[in-house]
This record gives sequence, structure tokens and C-alpha cells, in this order.
Amino acid sequence: MYISRLLLIAMTTALTACAQAPQKTEPAKTTAAKSMPLRVNPLLAASTLPFQAPPFDKILDRDYQPAIEEGIRQKLAEIDKIASNPEPPTFENTYVAMEKSGVLLSRVGMVFNGVAGANTDDTLQKVQEEVAPKLTALDDAIHLNDRLFQRVDAVYNDRAKLKLDPESLRLVDVVHANFVQAGAKLSAADKAKLKDLNKEEASLEAAFNNKLLAATKNAALVVDDKAKLAGLSDADIAAATQAAHDRKLDGKYVLTLQNTTQQPELQDLTDRATRESLFEASWNRAEKGDANDTRATIERIAQIRAQKAKLLGFPNYAAWTLQDQMAKTPANVLKFMHKLVPAAVARARAEAHDIQSVIDKDQKALKQPTFKLQPWDWEHYAEQVRKAKYDLDENQIKPYFELDNVLKNGVFYAANQLYGLTFKQRTDIPVYQPDVRVFEVFDKDGKSLALFYCDYFKRDNKNGGAWMDNFVGQSKLFGTKPVIYNVANFTKPQPGQPALLSMDDVITMFHEFGHGLHGMFADEEYPTLSGTNTARDFVEFPSQFNEHWALNPKVFANYAKHYQTGAPMPQALVDKIKNSSKFNKGYAMTEAIAAAMLDMNWHMLGADAPLQDSDKFEAAALKQDKIDLSYVPPRYRSSYFLHIWANGYSAGYYAYSWTQMLADDAFEWFKQHGELTRENGDRFRAMILSRGNTEDLAKMYRDWRGEEPSIEPMLIDRGLKAEAKPHKNK
Repeated sequence: MYISRLLLIAMTTALTACAQAPQKTEPAKTTAAKSMPLRVNPLLAASTLPFQAPPFDKILDRDYQPAIEEGIRQKLAEIDKIASNPEPPTFENTYVAMEKSGVLLSRVGMVFNGVAGANTDDTLQKVQEEVAPKLTALDDAIHLNDRLFQRVDAVYNDRAKLKLDPESLRLVDVVHANFVQAGAKLSAADKAKLKDLNKEEASLEAAFNNKLLAATKNAALVVDDKAKLAGLSDADIAAATQAAHDRKLDGKYVLTLQNTTQQPELQDLTDRATRESLFEASWNRAEKGDANDTRATIERIAQIRAQKAKLLGFPNYAAWTLQDQMAKTPANVLKFMHKLVPAAVARARAEAHDIQSVIDKDQKALKQPTFKLQPWDWEHYAEQVRKAKYDLDENQIKPYFELDNVLKNGVFYAANQLYGLTFKQRTDIPVYQPDVRVFEVFDKDGKSLALFYCDYFKRDNKNGGAWMDNFVGQSKLFGTKPVIYNVANFTKPQPGQPALLSMDDVITMFHEFGHGLHGMFADEEYPTLSGTNTARDFVEFPSQFNEHWALNPKVFANYAKHYQTGAPMPQALVDKIKNSSKFNKGYAMTEAIAAAMLDMNWHMLGADAPLQDSDKFEAAALKQDKIDLSYVPPRYRSSYFLHIWANGYSAGYYAYSWTQMLADDAFEWFKQHGELTRENGDRFRAMILSRGNTEDLAKMYRDWRGEEPSIEPMLIDRGLKAEAKPHKNK
């Protein structure tokens, strides 16, 4: 299988901030066992399980590195054979041959990604650091190989004469562009310089991952007095107690951090000093001047990227990396973002005014002096504003959102209504952790379509946030079907208690399953073009689109039922949720845009710019972009901005806003055509979800939509505009 640059990024940057778990070890060998046959690494052969699902019951941590290194060796040998082929270059002996190469490395890499991200430990972290530069060297050995590129270029130049089918022609375009973007046309001297920069960058990205992992674990807030946790639910306090126990801090409470600036507990904590301490722990996690301080690392990564861009003939890294995205250029990204900034900031300021009024009123009632709204106050008092404005309390909602019910009667139900899918839990498929569940997915004709793993509960050794990926990719060339997983970080209930979700958690489930559908419906010949292997500013479109079904009346009524009585959520409470759907959108948009603009500023630095002071750079960038509200910090500070320093979203965080535009515009089409119908779902599947990267993505969207995407539905849906302009189908 041809290993794309995106896959290499994913393989080398899988880890995010999480704590460490005990290593998985083998039983001690007895004298008798010494005479037994040597154990065979289970990763070296294709799995015999259904769908080639990973045999997690047989894989040990020590298996990954030798399997990855053997995969690299095989890949290099296969690439050398292609490059040295004495036959004239053809589509089959060059492009298809590259697609067929690296099967072992791809298989092992996808499994390693999944486990290292969701169930990491010391051994896996060490593997990641050691293989990162080796994988980067492999990438260079492929894309900077003169003999190979001559063959790739020859076929590309003759592509119009080859009578290729559309998907094959797209493969030629995409692969050739990957080579050129990676530096295939550079001189030998410049290639040598690029290899050195790539190697250093890969090592620094791996180091950033592990520094951030440790920094986030170490920055967890330790609380001595339970009274300081006033406002938290019994479940939250139980989780804090368990987290302390896991760290051998019995008698204390530990609030672990997620990889965003704001932390969930800030909404409920009534002790302002505790809120401030928790916020400061989050904000300064990677800036303590110790071994886990990431600032020097990111400053050098930014400088390296700028130097690489200059070497490749571009003014900055953003200009280089945006070539194959929908936005195409930094100018287009900035033009788009600048349309959002004024409206988002204005709404955030209005929301802040409402919050300050509540603070003043609250302090007056307590006969205490008032205080100026700070970041650690926002979530807490915003919740009070929501209660006052909409008479809605998050604790009223949670009993109606039991996790298993949301999954089966919400997420799965919507997929059934739109696409005809059905799901059956499999208990015979091994998993990497007991919390993980596996479902077989059946298509509308009853045929088996995919496997779906879900791993929803927070663990100390799991990355923060939520994500989707493949254990096995879909490809007609290999005859493989998709094996998909969703991971999240919901609070795990105590034994015997239900897992009750917030509305945000529910949206997260629908979001990640939207990615899952994009992977499950993949119907491509070539792995490079399959499923979610698309541009960053397209890949989040199916997931954000799927969020809309969480509040669809038919879907909502099917899952929003009380976990004890089974009674549907009262209509009055449903109305409150809908009425408050645009609540706090100014804050949410502003913190996300601030992060996206930070990303663009870092990656629009020129190669001649001096090494930056990250704190000064960040403050100046936010001020310059007029998004430096003191009470709305960026969703990610530069020093813990995992997306852009290690997870492949460099100069790409804007994609979340860009794809919100696509998702909201797409849902507008559904509303105009009857919303939740099989006809609409089948059309969306056929024209979007099953197409992978088989044609220009802007054209793909336009062909389905009938026109260019409009920003109007997004502005309305996010509460940034009151009314839409007339929007007609063509």
C-alpha cells in the first residue's frame, strides 16, 4: 500500500496529553517454557479475524517496534524495485505498484496509532520517539527519490493519453502533487538540506508530544479539601477521588486536564479560588520552565517549517501546505476568517455584558464587592445566565442522555433512518481495553459493511479530546473493508451507575460517528484516495454535518428518554434546549477563531524571521487580529496546541470553521428537501460520503449541492446573524 504523507504524519504523531499506564508484559518464562517454540510476532501477518481486525489478545507492546521497522525495510525494498524497473513507466507498474507497497507498515501503523492514542504507556511512547525519525527518513527516501519521481512524472505527463478511469486519473494527480510538494523537483543539495530539516522536525514533534503528555499529567489540580469542590456532582467528585487514588494520593482529589484551555469542571465549581487554580493549571501546563516546557520546542518547529517552505519555493509554510486544500492559499483563509471575527467578537462581548451583570447581582446579594469577569469565571456564570434566560439547568438534561441509549437509539437510529444501516454488538472480537465495545455494521441490503469500535470513557493513559480513525482501511485493490473506531473522554460512572451525558457529549458522539460514516461508506479502489483521506478543510465536513441530527425532532425523541423511567423528555425541557441552542456561541466561535488565527500567524512566518518568543508572539498576534478579549482565551494556547505542532493540522486549524460553513450549508439543503429521509441520505452517501478523495473536493460539494457553499447558514446557526438572505437551489 502506498503510504501517503498524511499517514506518515498520523503514524509519527499519534500521542497527545495523557498519563502513563503500567506496561503490558508477558508472563515470566519457566524452565519448561524455554523448550517451547519461539513466539511469532502477530503483527507480521495479516489478521485472520473478521475484517482483519487486530488480534489485540495476542499483541504485546514489544511487538510494535520490530514490526514497524520490518515494515520500513519491506517498503524501501518495494520502492527500490519500482524505481529500478527496467520496463517503461506505466500506471500499473508505477502508481498501482506504489499503492500495493508497504502493506505491513500500513497495517501495523494503523493499529499502533489507535493503541498509542487511546491506551498508551512508557513502552509505546518510547517506540513513537524512536520510529518517528525513521518514518520521516522513509518518507524522504520515497518522495526525494530521483529515479522514482522520473517514473511518476513520466506517467503524469502522459496521463491524458492513457484512457484512465476517473479514480485512476485522480490518483495520478494526487500522488504526483504529493511528490512535488514534498520536494521531488529540488536539486540534490537542496534535497539534502530538506532531509535534515525533516529529520529534526520529526524528532521535535515527537518530543513535543511526550513533553505535553507529561506536562498535562503533572498539571492536574490536586485539591486537599472537599469543600473546595463545592458545586461538582457526586459523579465528578467520585471521578476526582478515583484519579487521586490512581496516583496514590488517597484522601485528596485530582482534577485531570483535558487538552483545551477551558476545563469542564469550571462550569460547576462555586469556589472562585478553585476555579482560578484550575484555569491557571490548564493555561500554564507547558510553561513551567521545567523539562516539560514546550516553548523552545515549538519555536524551533515554527522556524524549521519556515525554512522548509523557503527551500521549496514558498514565502511561508502556510502557502506551501495549503496547496492541496480547498482554501488553496493563506489569503483565502484570512479572507474567510476575517468575515467571522467581527461578528464573533461582538457577540462574545454582548455575552460578557450579560455575564458581568449576573456577577454584579450575585456579589451584591452576598454583600461582597464585585469583580471583573475573568476566563475562569466565564463557564460558571454563563451557566447561570442560561438558567436565568432559558430556565435550563444541565443537570435537568443529563438523566435523559444515558450513553448506551444515545448510541443505539440516537446515533445508530439516525444512521438507520438516513442510510439504512443496522448494528449488532460483537463480543468475540478482542479489544485493547475492557471499556471498548465492537459492533458489526450491516448495510441497507443486509450485507456486512464494517466493524465499529467505540471507546468513550476517560482514562489517565488516553489522549484528551475525541477522534475517529481506522484500524483497517477500505480498498477494493486489497479487498479490505473498513474497521473504524471512535474515541472520546466522557466521565466513567462508578460501578452500577449509569453513564449520563451532557448535551455537548451527545453532540460529540454524533460528530465522531459522522467521521465514522465517512470511513464506513468508503468505496474506493486505491487506499490513498479512500474514505477520510481528504483535505483537512473537507474531512471535518461529514462529522460536523452529522451533529445536526442530534437535535432533529424525530431522532431526539427516539433517544432523549429518562434512564430510570423510560419517559420521554418533557416538551417544555425540549423547547428550552432548542431555545438555548445559540447560547454562548459568541464565546465558542471566538475561542476557536483565536486559535485558528494563532495557527496561521505561526505558519506565515518567513524563513528570515528570528526565533520567536512564543508568549510575546501569541499576545501580539491576537492583538493584531483584534481577537484579544481578556475573558475569551484561545481554545488552545500555543504551548499546548497539539493539532498544529504534532497532529497534522499546521496551517489547518481554520478547517474546523471552514467545514462548519460546509456542514451548515449542507444541512440547509436537507431542510429544503425534507430533512431525515432515506432518499436524501442515499444521495448524500452516493455523492459525498462514499467518494473519498476521488475528485476535486470543491467540485464534489458543488455537484451535490447544486451551487457554491454559502456562509449565511453558518452565521445564523452559530448565532452570529439574525436572518438569512434568500437562498435558492439552482
